[in-house]
Amino acid sequence: MVTPFGVAGEVDLAAAADLARYLVDEQGNDGLVINGTTGEAPTTTDAEKADLVRVVAEAVGDRAVVVAGVGTFDTVHSIHLAQQAEKAGADGLLVVTPYYSKPPQAGIAAHFASIADAADLPVMLYDIPHRTGTAIAAATFARAAENPRIVAVKDAKLDLEFSSAVMAETGLAFYCGTDAMTLPLLSVGGIGVVGTSTHVSGVGAKAMIEAYERGDVAEALRLHRQLLPIFTGIFKAQGVVLVKAALTLLGRPAGSVRPPLLDADDHEISHLRQDLHAAGLLTPEQAALITAH
Repeated sequence: MVTPFGVAGEVDLAAAADLARYLVDEQGNDGLVINGTTGEAPTTTDAEKADLVRVVAEAVGDRAVVVAGVGTFDTVHSIHLAQQAEKAGADGLLVVTPYYSKPPQAGIAAHFASIADAADLPVMLYDIPHRTGTAIAAATFARAAENPRIVAVKDAKLDLEFSSAVMAETGLAFYCGTDAMTLPLLSVGGIGVVGTSTHVSGVGAKAMIEAYERGDVAEALRLHRQLLPIFTGIFKAQGVVLVKAALTLLGRPAGSVRPPLLDADDHEISHLRQDLHAAGLLTPEQAALITAH
């Protein structure tokens, strides 16, 4: 979930609660990740992170699970964030591979175990080597899965063969971390998506997953192809930039992004309108603005 900011750049907690309710009650998401990359976690303070978890957990109640992003490249700081998130009401933790410092696999395994042991919450690991600089090895997943609190993976490795093998060996629940790869991952054992475009495509993405689960592969493929323009288009700029632009276009503004990110420019917004239109996510009136601009 993006983090809404006010006109002065402050976290808008009331808007965060409202957005959380919209994502659950209208977009069909059954879980929300707070303080992730799309939530601009690198630019929010620890206090802001705690407040966001608290207000979102209160807003959605038991209608959705709230997963708090707590992974950093500092194990001690990540432990602090995990314990803070638990106190604030999180239902689970998202822990990304330590980035920039590129630790060895033994260090990554120890990092995950230390965080999992610091709070009494289920943990989802986040494998996204093109951002962190280090991939989680199969043996590290196997070692992590021995910890009863480590139960799931947000998979953005883009390697279906690898993911399939790890699922078979460990039993970890795999959620797709790249929107357009959701259906392919389902076909080898994945169970859902931690999405970015699902701020606006949640209804369709959920219908696609449910169609596949009931064996209607043709319908799942139809929905995949329908939503593909926004699944991919949301990443034509940094994901949060275009999510906030899309929410604004659809009448649910979430404010600007914090530096060093920049808000979408006119060119990016023009392409975003086209992608939303192609995915069937604009009303006729909104779609008409494509030609008007």
